[in-house]
Amino acid sequence: MRTEHQNISPQADAEQRGARRAVTVFPVLVLLAGVVGLLTPGTFKGGGEAVPYLLGVVMFCMGVTMTPQDFKGVARRPWAVALGLVAHYVIMPGLGWVVAHALDLSPQLAAGVILVGCAPSGTASNVVTYLARGDVALSVSVATVSTVLAPLVTPPLTLLLAGEYLPVEAGAMVTDILKTVLLPVLAGLVVRLVASRLVTRALPVLPWLSAVTIAVIVAVVVAGSADAIKSAAAMVMLAVVLHNGLGLALGYGAGRLARLGEPASRAMAFEVGMQNSGLAASLATAHFSPLAALPAAVFSVWHNVSGAVAAACFTYRDRRRAAGSSR
Repeated sequence: MRTEHQNISPQADAEQRGARRAVTVFPVLVLLAGVVGLLTPGTFKGGGEAVPYLLGVVMFCMGVTMTPQDFKGVARRPWAVALGLVAHYVIMPGLGWVVAHALDLSPQLAAGVILVGCAPSGTASNVVTYLARGDVALSVSVATVSTVLAPLVTPPLTLLLAGEYLPVEAGAMVTDILKTVLLPVLAGLVVRLVASRLVTRALPVLPWLSAVTIAVIVAVVVAGSADAIKSAAAMVMLAVVLHNGLGLALGYGAGRLARLGEPASRAMAFEVGMQNSGLAASLATAHFSPLAALPAAVFSVWHNVSGAVAAACFTYRDRRRAAGSSR
């Protein structure tokens, strides 16, 4: 789900409207999927094997929405993009480890929280940055590069921080990320290049396809750990709220500390605080357990809610300032 600020064509405008609606409805859709998975776990029995393929669909949609302009943005502002990447892959993994220790989480839940922190940027961060009137070009650049670097960064970070809780097969994790993230993204890029007209017509539908697919992933993950949710739900929710909230705040603070300006600092907030929780859920299911995937499932709902609220707060503050300066 990607968007731009300027020179908006009718097709791009339709894509933005679809993305905004999808990101607004998405938390509700994912919450409903979680409830269905909790109440009827037998419906999704054996569905864990399909999670990597479902994630591949999401990443393919992400690749289709990318353009060469996304990569040119990296070359134009390498310092800001590098800062965003460092902030993302330092703050969120570190916070995951701190939260897991502070709350004394069980090994499975601790590994799951840390894995969420080690994932690349979330697929909806660009849209939320747009809604917050942030620097969308920077947001797109950081999200793109963090996704491309995920096979090299996520496994060793997970091994370093979660290895004390559970065995981590970093090599196998690299292979899984290559298959479920990088290859689908590259395939999407190729499709965008060779069938641009067809893709342009389909762009408004892609956010919805991603949202529905992630909802199915959440339903499968919740169903797989339905028996443990009643006892762990409150603790997982607390961990996710702390992890995400501190990530948003520290990401914004990093941008302000580096004097990137208000729009870029807002982009930093969402690129740090919003994670690719679908990838985290897939990796946790494959390498740990369904219970370890529970933090990622909850994060899928919460980071969209908190992102939308933060965007609304930013725009409200802008309106207050504008009203004050006009007096």
